[in-house]
Amino acid sequence: MKTLSSSTFAVLVTLLNPSQLVLAQASDLETLADSIAAEHVGSTLAGLSIGVSRGDEVLLKKSYGHANLQWQVPMPMDAVHEIGSVTKQFTSAAMLQLYGQEKLDLDADISEYLPDFDTQGRQISVRRLMDHTSGIKGFTEMPEFGEIGQRTLPREDLLRLIEKQPFEFEPGEALIYNNSAYFLMGLIIESVSGQSFEEYIEQNLFTPAGMKNSSYCSNSQLVAQKAQGYQYSDEGLQLARYHDHTWPYAAGSLCSTVSDLLAWNRALHHGEMLSPALYELLITPVPLTDGTAIRYAMGVTHYLHATGRVIEHGGGIDGFLSHSRYYPDEDVSVIVLQNTVAPPGPAAIANEIGEHLFGTPGMPVVQTLAGDLSRYEGVYRGPARGATLTVTVTSEDEELNLTVESRGNSGPAQTPAFIGADTFSQGNVRYTFELEADASYALVLRMDSPSSHYVLRNLDD
Repeated sequence: MKTLSSSTFAVLVTLLNPSQLVLAQASDLETLADSIAAEHVGSTLAGLSIGVSRGDEVLLKKSYGHANLQWQVPMPMDAVHEIGSVTKQFTSAAMLQLYGQEKLDLDADISEYLPDFDTQGRQISVRRLMDHTSGIKGFTEMPEFGEIGQRTLPREDLLRLIEKQPFEFEPGEALIYNNSAYFLMGLIIESVSGQSFEEYIEQNLFTPAGMKNSSYCSNSQLVAQKAQGYQYSDEGLQLARYHDHTWPYAAGSLCSTVSDLLAWNRALHHGEMLSPALYELLITPVPLTDGTAIRYAMGVTHYLHATGRVIEHGGGIDGFLSHSRYYPDEDVSVIVLQNTVAPPGPAAIANEIGEHLFGTPGMPVVQTLAGDLSRYEGVYRGPARGATLTVTVTSEDEELNLTVESRGNSGPAQTPAFIGADTFSQGNVRYTFELEADASYALVLRMDSPSSHYVLRNLDD
């Protein structure tokens, strides 16, 4: 048992009143976008596409740099990018459409739709696939995927590979981002609709939303205005490695443009794709089995950001990074597409645009934590995405310090802010400690982000 001494811990936390946010002049957006592009395009980025809309009005749509460096092809206004995991909101919308047609039961066990898939004796509802709480291991984190991801193989091969993996956790106990789940969802869509995933998305989502230049990405067909993907390294910009689109599938194989994604956000969030009830299912996170709140809903995250309430999802695939964000209270969409895997990253650019449009948060106030910080100290460990995560917690000079280690690499020490109820915040990550009955020390550390919720246990317990 740890001995307590009295101390206080004071930190600054931010108060946010979304109703006080004011939309800036749209004319200033281009100046901001130009400055972001000037800083990064040509150095870390081959090219960049940005789109911003409010309601039916496009406030900004502009591209920078090159779609192809080898041939010096300028980035077209509506360049086609691979959007990676932004695909997931399309897959989830398709599932909800089929649910609304009573062709699919979200609470049914997945074995009802995938009878040949070995669940290893576990009951896994369809919902658990959609919010990454199934416990199934993600295929992109398997050692084998590095080699097979570049090969064209039957999807049956990946299905068999997935079902052999040990579960990361019991269904509903945690949230670990999981491409396997969305791969399985693609198979379910095909099973209950009688169409290929590609056909279903084209007919029921792309066409009704007015998306004219979006498709399932192809490894063999020439696509007009398709950007080449790049990877930034110490040697500069390099061609991205080849990946076969058999594998990302319903988890990440769609291609689209800024204009089309703005049209999609309008159609999705204005009630053209889903009924109000189905839309609420899409954007509303469901707690874990123990009642713990999470921020991932169904193919989107929905939470309070520094600049207000946001519904968003990012994507990354060899050579491309993407981000789709919607501010529901202001009816504003922000789309950022990079044809380079490199900083600053589209989410960071979207953040900068959001702060420009709506202003920075209000003045900070002081919140005080009474008690000895040593009750939180310890080494916490548990499963995370593709690895075991270890968080070492220490305290010094009335500050809590955290060091996160994964795959043998430790990040810089963090000093999170106390926000109440044994919870600390560092950027968009929350650290919540669950204390022993007498509150003398912590048994569990919950590490929560918009797209993950890790449950780490104190090794000293």
